[in-house]
Amino acid sequence: MTSSIFNYRWENGRRYHAYRDGEYWCPNDEGASEQLDLGHHIYLMLLDNRLFLAPINRNPQRVLDIGTGTGIWAIDFADQFPSAQVIGTDLSPMQPLYVPPNLQFEIDDAAADWTFPKESFDFIHVRGLFGSLRDWPAFYQQVLAHLKPGGWYEQLECSCYCHADDDTTPPGSPLARWGQLFTEAGKRSGKTLDVIDHQYQWIQEAGFEHVREHRFKMPDGPWPSARTEEGKKLKEIGKWRVLEMDAGVEGWAMALFTRVLGMSYEEVQVYLAQVRRDWRDKSVHSYTRVSVVYGRKPYV
Repeated sequence: MTSSIFNYRWENGRRYHAYRDGEYWCPNDEGASEQLDLGHHIYLMLLDNRLFLAPINRNPQRVLDIGTGTGIWAIDFADQFPSAQVIGTDLSPMQPLYVPPNLQFEIDDAAADWTFPKESFDFIHVRGLFGSLRDWPAFYQQVLAHLKPGGWYEQLECSCYCHADDDTTPPGSPLARWGQLFTEAGKRSGKTLDVIDHQYQWIQEAGFEHVREHRFKMPDGPWPSARTEEGKKLKEIGKWRVLEMDAGVEGWAMALFTRVLGMSYEEVQVYLAQVRRDWRDKSVHSYTRVSVVYGRKPYV
C-alpha cells in the first residue's frame, strides 16, 4: 500500500480519502466510522439479524463486498462463513488490522475496470453506494461478468428523502428540503443519489434473473408506537437511528453542500441544526425508505 493512500484531504474539519480524490462524498474519519458501524447495527435490526436476503449457496467460496467502509459487514460475513474467502474493497483504508483469517481488504475503485478474474465470485454485496457512480449500467455489467453462473448479487440502498405518511414534514420544512438538496447535488455532480428508485429496473435490465425487491420503512426517530412487537422493533430502530444521524449528518452533507451546491460552512451548520431538531421531535413522523434488491446471474 503506497503512502499516497494516506495523504488525506482535510476540509471543513473533516477527513476525506486520498485515492481517487473527490470521487466519493463522505468523510473517512472517526465520526464517519462511528456512523457506518451504527448503521450496520440498524440494518441488522431492520433485516431481523440477517446480513443478506438473497438465497445464496450455503457454502459460498468467494464473496466480494464493494464499498466495504469499516469492513463491519465483511467481518460478520467472514465469521459466519469461515470456509469462504471474503474480499472487501473501498477507496479508503479505514478497516481494522485484525480481522478473520478468511477476509482481506483492498483499496480499489468500483467505477474503474475490475482486476479480479471473471466469473470468480459466488456472491457480490453492496450497501449504500448511492452517489458514488456515474455509470450504473456499466457497474452492473462488471458485477455480472465477475459472478459465477448462478451467483447472486445483492444491493441495499436508502432514499435521501425524509418521508412521512402524515403532514409532519410539510413542503419547505428542513426535512422536506433534505432530500431535495441531495437530489440536486446528485444531478449537478452526475452521480445520482436516487439509486433506490432505479436499482430494481437497472439490475433487471443488466441481465440478472429472479430479481426480487424488499422494501422497508426505517424510522428517523423514536416516534413509532410500541404497542405491537413490530412497533417495539421500529421504536428501537428509531432510537439507534438518532444516534447514527447525529454521528453522520455533517459528513453526509458537508462535502456535497459546499463543493457542489456552493453553500458556506456556516450555512450548512445552521441548516443541520434544524434537521437534527426535527429528527429528535417525536411529533415529526419521519422515516427513510430502504430497498434491498437481489438477483442471480443466469447459468447460461
